[in-house]
Amino acid sequence: MPDTGPTLSLTLHRAIAEIPEADWDACAGPDNPFVCHAFLHALEESGSATARTGWMPQHAALRDEAGTLLACAPMYAKSHSQGEYVFDYGWANAFERAGGDYYPKLQVCAPFSPVPGPRLLIRPGSGLDVGSVGRALAQACGELNLSSVHITFCQEEEWDALGEVGWLRRLGTQFHWHNKGYASFEDFLGALSSRKRKALRKERREAAESGFALKTLRGHEITAKHWTAFHRFYKSTTDKKWGRSAYLSREFWPLLGERLGDRVVLMVAERDGEPVAGALNLLGTEALYGRNWGAIVDAPFLHFELCYYRAIDFAIEHKLPRVEAGAQGEHKIQRGYLPSPTYSAHWIAHGGLRRAVADFLEQERPAMQREMDALAEASPFRKDGEA
Repeated sequence: MPDTGPTLSLTLHRAIAEIPEADWDACAGPDNPFVCHAFLHALEESGSATARTGWMPQHAALRDEAGTLLACAPMYAKSHSQGEYVFDYGWANAFERAGGDYYPKLQVCAPFSPVPGPRLLIRPGSGLDVGSVGRALAQACGELNLSSVHITFCQEEEWDALGEVGWLRRLGTQFHWHNKGYASFEDFLGALSSRKRKALRKERREAAESGFALKTLRGHEITAKHWTAFHRFYKSTTDKKWGRSAYLSREFWPLLGERLGDRVVLMVAERDGEPVAGALNLLGTEALYGRNWGAIVDAPFLHFELCYYRAIDFAIEHKLPRVEAGAQGEHKIQRGYLPSPTYSAHWIAHGGLRRAVADFLEQERPAMQREMDALAEASPFRKDGEA
């Protein structure tokens, strides 16, 4: 592996278990559960993110001469572009039509999780910066003779720093709810226009009167029965929405609950004591992150109640600054989730492909910003002077 300086070395690891959990988490920090050692380990141990599924772990570890881990990154050699949510199929097709090999590529991300957060994990006090780690990953890509490195759903400050050392930058959007110090859900509703406020009350009322028992469960309150049912919900969603096999294995869910404990929050609907729908969230120090949803029943507004409204309830109760509700879904705007930018950075080795992608991104970024501005105009919040 490449030498990144007189006293630093970069190694790549084919299993997260090769890196001690305490060392990894000292770099990852406590905020975002999707980059913690326990989450990544559960993905690998359950067979979800492995070479068999096209996600070969190549976790990057940057150490000093004493062997102290100073920085790391969750990284995978990918033989496809599935499960990433930042789409580069067009880049791959163009390169391969021109005779190049786009795959395998290196992907720095939280697998199957379009959740923004830190990607280049640097131990506080190490003296390292994002640009140095980015250069090391680009050098590793060249020495492995791979086409590219992609860092998806990174933080804005990482995006800026990587741009300064030559990475290409891409802009996307999601829909997030921001807590303005609301004391209750009713307090939040008071910030909406009258028409939107009435609509949300109606949706919550109909969900409450649907005959289901609606619950918010956390940690040990989530039982094996819930996880068995949730895998059915997840499979139902993937089968209907994408018509392909699910990314996450049946074994992943109970491992997630065991390893992350109270950071797992499940909104569930039960009928006669049996779970029939659920929305899975992970809890960080600054946000509740909505991740997976599924149901084996079709009930009006149940999806909105479990995925969006109960998440807002939870955030208000626990004084969390925001709820991040995952990828896509302009319907979230009317429920108080407004467009927020997401960021990705890309290192492409081939000069011709790099120039073509750079030209594309130069046009895409302002177009994406205009789209976010237009979407924000549909905000349900009261305008100045509105009763």
